[in-house]
Amino acid sequence: MSLQSGLEAAKKGRYQEAIQRLEQFCRNCNDTNSSEFLTAQMWLARSYQGAGQNEKALILCQRLMQSENSQVNSFAQQMHQQLTGSSRTISEHSSQTKANTIQKASRASAGVKLAMAGIGGNLTLASGVTITLLFGMVLALGLSIIFILGSEDPISGLGFAIAFTLVFNTAAFFLSPFLMDLSQRWLYQTRWVDISEVENLSPETASVIRRVCEQKKLKTPRLGIIDDQNPTAFTYGSLPNSARLVVSQGLFTYLDDDEIATVYAHELGHIVHWDFAVMTVASTLVQICYLIYVTAKRLGRGGSSKAKDAAQNVALVAYIFYLVGTYLLLYLSRTREYFADRFAAETTGNPNGLSRALVKIAYGILEEGSRSKEPSRLIEGTRALGIYDHKAAGSTGTAYRIASEPEKIGRVFLWDMFNPWGWWMELNSTHPLTGKRVRALSNYAEQLGLPTEFDMGRVIGEGKHLNKQKLYGNFFLDIVIYSSQTIGLFAGLILGVGIAETLTALIAYPIIGWGIGTLIKAFVMYPSYNKAVETDVLTLMSDPYASPLRGRPAKIKGELIGRGDAGYQFGSDLKIQDRSGMLFLRYSSRFGPIGNFLFGMKRVKSLIGMKVKSVGWFRRGIAPWMDLISLQSENGTVVNSYHRFWSFILGGGMIIVGLFLIAS
Repeated sequence: MSLQSGLEAAKKGRYQEAIQRLEQFCRNCNDTNSSEFLTAQMWLARSYQGAGQNEKALILCQRLMQSENSQVNSFAQQMHQQLTGSSRTISEHSSQTKANTIQKASRASAGVKLAMAGIGGNLTLASGVTITLLFGMVLALGLSIIFILGSEDPISGLGFAIAFTLVFNTAAFFLSPFLMDLSQRWLYQTRWVDISEVENLSPETASVIRRVCEQKKLKTPRLGIIDDQNPTAFTYGSLPNSARLVVSQGLFTYLDDDEIATVYAHELGHIVHWDFAVMTVASTLVQICYLIYVTAKRLGRGGSSKAKDAAQNVALVAYIFYLVGTYLLLYLSRTREYFADRFAAETTGNPNGLSRALVKIAYGILEEGSRSKEPSRLIEGTRALGIYDHKAAGSTGTAYRIASEPEKIGRVFLWDMFNPWGWWMELNSTHPLTGKRVRALSNYAEQLGLPTEFDMGRVIGEGKHLNKQKLYGNFFLDIVIYSSQTIGLFAGLILGVGIAETLTALIAYPIIGWGIGTLIKAFVMYPSYNKAVETDVLTLMSDPYASPLRGRPAKIKGELIGRGDAGYQFGSDLKIQDRSGMLFLRYSSRFGPIGNFLFGMKRVKSLIGMKVKSVGWFRRGIAPWMDLISLQSENGTVVNSYHRFWSFILGGGMIIVGLFLIAS
């Protein structure tokens, strides 16, 4: 699409058309320093303003104000002043992106202690219990290994492995800050800055850092900034006085001064609470459980019968302890996030500021994702470290993007707080779900006598009126359906034991049962799409009954804006953007992984930028997505996807094989 057509549309006041044409030109332009690209960016900012999308115009102006081109910089400064009604530059005012959308609530005095009744538990208790349980597991397994009668070599090997693990993790504990510094510089070109530079970007943040370090008698953390517009923040180190606190430039673009301060306060909370040390010790104990499992498994392959049986039992228990330890570690990580949120609320007196920050970070991640053809390495690489799990950004960011009222944002949190699948998915996550964090922060705001944002009271009230029978009934039925193949296998085995007259028939019935289970699961996951309703991304994400298993047939019109596979240039998945938000489309070839690879290599690049009608099955987990059925572009290009193809082939084939065995 030519630049000239976009400029003509903008000059004639056809702003929506201009936005579409100029955005596509910018996405396809390889040289971001060329005069054509900069011209398109300036006219795009004017078009955003003309279409009433002031928040997007402001974000774009803030980017252009960093340009080395004096003409572009001057244009951006003047337009920024028009949009904000102020002469403040980006260093004095980092983001006005949605100032007119969300009316900021007031704030309280800093330093007020807040209660966490029913929120995250007790940090000291959670840490103590987790580490004590892990120590107990390791001790019990170690004693079990010692009492096994067999070769001494495996036991010596276990002792060496545990000693090596302890020494390695101790060394890694103290060396990790320096190793991370090197990787940060190599991967993300992290720039280390003085607190005075942070103060220029966010005055309140510098004040918070100085106050916390003085009160807690800490050295000022080493402060870093990554030149990436995806908003994120994280800390790492070994001890509080060797901590690093790193943020991306996008944090200053998308967040206001008080919101940036709450993000820094959250990360300081991790430092004050010694999260590095606690998580390192806990993860080391989990690793030792796994080492004991591997050693006991090897012991069980030889030696006397008594020793072999004992070793096999120890291996089983060790693996169970390893799994339990992993979930304890994830639970501890989520608990520490809640306490870092509380620390930020207490330190700044502004829990609403952190609520807004979390929502705006999600919005920023979504916006940057919509502008990039490839997913961000920074966001993917720092998922476990960052303040926000980017996988959860889709629903929250989509709601914020178009919200004219905060209630529309709050409604997407219904799934987080009330759908049983949310609880199930959270078990495998290092971060609490966004809705639960915002709810906790709203609780702190109420304790401080502040009005809450996003109308969480109304959201919770709406949640109480959801059909609980439907929510939990669907969840438990989904669990049964998910296990339908295993259930079919055992049902067939029981039936075969009862009526089979030959060994061949005994084998055939479980095969048939597995095949029937496969077909049942496929019909539930991929129901008929003939009556799929045309909808938009936000409506799908606001459905509190959505499931990761039970697909909801839907049609969406939008533009394909990039690949959905992080860091994989031959990825077959896509991103579609409509008027309300962005959604990942998962493609499946009838030729399996090879077909997916060839599709990603040969066709995906040519599809990006096309306006399409997509049909698929919407699903919701930590991240929402759609399993693609078909795409049809305006120029007649058609893409078909075959998610249920192999399920039907495999299920039907196993039933036929089973029937053949019975008949033979």
